[in-house]
Amino acid sequence: MTTQNDAALPKNDWANTNNTCLNTAPSATANSASATDELAPMRLKERFRKFLPVVVDVETAGFNAQTDALLEIACIPVLLDEQGVFYPGEAFNAHIEPFEGANLEPSALAFTGIDPNNPLRKAIAEDEKTALRRIFKGLKEVRRAEDCRQCVLIGHNAHFDLAFLNAAVLRTNSKNHNPFHNFSVFDTVTLSALAFGQTVLARACKAAGLDFDGNDAHSALYDTQKTAELFCHILNSYPMLANAIHNEQENTETAAKSADDSNADDAK
Repeated sequence: MTTQNDAALPKNDWANTNNTCLNTAPSATANSASATDELAPMRLKERFRKFLPVVVDVETAGFNAQTDALLEIACIPVLLDEQGVFYPGEAFNAHIEPFEGANLEPSALAFTGIDPNNPLRKAIAEDEKTALRRIFKGLKEVRRAEDCRQCVLIGHNAHFDLAFLNAAVLRTNSKNHNPFHNFSVFDTVTLSALAFGQTVLARACKAAGLDFDGNDAHSALYDTQKTAELFCHILNSYPMLANAIHNEQENTETAAKSADDSNADDAK
């Protein structure tokens, strides 16, 4: 439940760091090429096993995904630039008309400040099916451009958002249009607890040095934007740990190459 921003780490600083590393590489052509390959940042599809991370936030008229209305949804894909910096992509969002027979819990409406009967809101609201399929189409275009096979939902308390998304997909018979994994998520509550010892979105953002306006909170678009900023900040600030699988693959490839070289020497 989460604005648009620049990536948490300045792109210039990240690029300068990479350039410094490249400038100190050995002068020999072969060694320089090898060092450049090692320092080259991963592509997005390689970073998350061909999953496209997409921040999602929903605003609802209650806590029961089966009975309570879905009122707002916003989605922002997380992208990776040429310098290896994560940043929020284009937002896809919608105000949604409550489905027929949906429960509208007064306490939930008071908490979010959403009035489903507001004439201005009704003028721009879409039915669930239209809104979801429009958003799914936009996300699929991004996914294909990044050569990813599926989207994975990022959320602050992600399973809440995923439950309402999955319920709406079933109601609107949109399973074949849905680009999201059915149950896998990245949860910024967990990441924020690990990185900052905070679990509340506003506090985690402040701990990360990100602006957070409580007056704009509980808008799906704002909360999605802030969650995207937070997720990018954490990824950009904390390098990946040593990867045993990657090291194992490298060792296997090195051993195979050594064996080939040895066989070639024996043949001479």
